[in-house]
Amino acid sequence: MKDRLATNAEIRAKEVRLIGPEGKQVGVVPLKIAIEAAQALDLDLVEVAPEATPPVAKVMDYGKHLFEQERAQREARKSQRSTGQKALRFRPKIDEHDYATKARQARKFLEEGHSVRVQVMFRARELRRPEMGQKILDQLTSDLADVGTVESRGGMEGRFVTMVFGPKGAVVDRTRAASG
Repeated sequence: MKDRLATNAEIRAKEVRLIGPEGKQVGVVPLKIAIEAAQALDLDLVEVAPEATPPVAKVMDYGKHLFEQERAQREARKSQRSTGQKALRFRPKIDEHDYATKARQARKFLEEGHSVRVQVMFRARELRRPEMGQKILDQLTSDLADVGTVESRGGMEGRFVTMVFGPKGAVVDRTRAASG
């Protein structure tokens, strides 16, 4: 993709379809007259559609045009940035300290603005008691209630019970204010 458009003397066509600074079509005019018209308004003649016959050229402030394009790209990149999803795995017979460590990690992720996917993994006979995994998820839900909300409660999928937590709005706003 070509980033830079041809301007003024860089335009190679003999005639151009001229579009005025307000966006109104003037018509097909010789290149020399189009450049003179742009310079009379202290603006640039920019070739916006070089493939057309004849090429389309617009009278505009090219520096301002580049600045606005860059700003739009910056905004697009900013909105495109995803906060990401972090994953944590628990076991049904998890020790208290191990649970506290993983809960603290989930809290940290939520405070940073990430969503957290929590899975409780069952093995062998543990599969017969899915309520043990649900008990852990319920406890985690109450422990993280101040920093996150449950976005989805997945049921039993194979050997896993899954739940996704999302950050609460106020927590995300505080984090952004601290970093920016």
